Amino acid sequence: MGFTPLDYVVLFVYIIGIAAFGIWRGGKQQSAQDYFLGKDRIPWWVVCFSIVAAETSTLTFISIPGLAYLTNLNFLQVTFGYLLGRIVISFVFLPAYFKGELSTAYAFLQARFGRKTRAFSSFVFLFTRTAADGVRLFATAIPLKFILNIEYPLAIIILALVALAYTYVGGVRGVIWVDAIQMLVYIGGALIAATLLITNHSGGWAGITQQAAEAGKFSIFNLGFGENFWSQPYTLIGGLLGGAFLSMASHGVDQLIVQRVLTTKSLAAGRKALIGSGVIIVLQFALFLTVGLLLYGHYNGATLSELGLTRSDEIFPRFIIEGLPPGISGFIIAGLFAAALSTLAGSMSSMASSTILDLYKPSLGKNLSPSKELMLSRSATVVWTGLLVGSALFFMNTSQTVVELALSIASFTYGGLLGTFLLGVLFKRPTQEDALAGFVAGIFIMITVISLKLVAWTWFTMIGVAATLAVGGVLSLLSRKEAS
Repeated sequence: MGFTPLDYVVLFVYIIGIAAFGIWRGGKQQSAQDYFLGKDRIPWWVVCFSIVAAETSTLTFISIPGLAYLTNLNFLQVTFGYLLGRIVISFVFLPAYFKGELSTAYAFLQARFGRKTRAFSSFVFLFTRTAADGVRLFATAIPLKFILNIEYPLAIIILALVALAYTYVGGVRGVIWVDAIQMLVYIGGALIAATLLITNHSGGWAGITQQAAEAGKFSIFNLGFGENFWSQPYTLIGGLLGGAFLSMASHGVDQLIVQRVLTTKSLAAGRKALIGSGVIIVLQFALFLTVGLLLYGHYNGATLSELGLTRSDEIFPRFIIEGLPPGISGFIIAGLFAAALSTLAGSMSSMASSTILDLYKPSLGKNLSPSKELMLSRSATVVWTGLLVGSALFFMNTSQTVVELALSIASFTYGGLLGTFLLGVLFKRPTQEDALAGFVAGIFIMITVISLKLVAWTWFTMIGVAATLAVGGVLSLLSRKEAS
């Protein structure tokens, strides 16, 4: 059927309208604090929706259906771990964050260990976020490539420029409000797509899912015990533990999410936002995995080569563009783009905030005026936009599913980062030297584990945490013995 003129009109009007809404809700910023944390308290439910949109909008929308198309529903085991991890964060990390006036997640590390730990953690965050969100930016470019019939590099640059303009003007408050709206829009779009897949099939739900059921694609739980236990990413134990530790890292020590939680301005509201997002995430992943099974029935289980595609991430965008009525395609793609751009804008904002508040201001910017801080903050946003484009171009030719690639990259450094926070929150003995040594050890151990492909990606964060805690804990005990 293709993308019609009506779809283009819907797409254009929708994105312009939602961008204007974000600028209006963002208001005027007078300082870096306003720009990065918002001037006023933001309702917890808005932050909750924003967290969901920030972490999963693009990747969930196009990659998870493709993953289910190729495999089954085993990924849901990881989402149960996501919820478990957020519950732990709410009662272990958030009380420490809300004790003082923290501007970033890494300000806690300075209060607990010292400035060096804060700076090093910020550098690690910036590296990880640049790589992982480069993958996100590439994922967002996939449907744009189909719609405009352009190459990936041009699609990536167009998206980055739109997101830069939005972030530069609206600040984090505008980003959060737009995210909240867009989460509802793209979930609604997925529900519409699922409904049309079912109603347009002569056999209804039973008919379209019969082939998927016969192929064993409705399998949710996989114990996975056997020789390949550690190399399987989607086992029950690996999913629960891996998902929990990954969620503790991504939502407890990653500035992209912590920045949003801090805008609630209270511990109780922060807990509601975080745990609520975990419940929504389980339901959202279930919805998109189901869409993948419906697509499997719609295309009669055809292989990627038979469909003329090169990667599974292209399956759902192709159906949206070719298999939906005029106007509906435009609405769903508009929701995807707007949510994805908001996510990208949030990444730019979080990286710029960490650069200015964690690295620049503590050492070089102590006497800056609020207006000068704001100007530097926006300049940092421009710089990080360019680096994200470079990262997206680097990962453009990968054959791995983008959601798995992004999560694997995040797991690479998340273990050391989360382990350092746990050293500070759970133990009183470790010093800054112990924490830094543990942090570095955790990263190098993960380099070894990943390079040798010893385990599946779901185990990465937990192994990194264990290594960091072990090295930091042993060193603190040794230093105590020497002192005595």
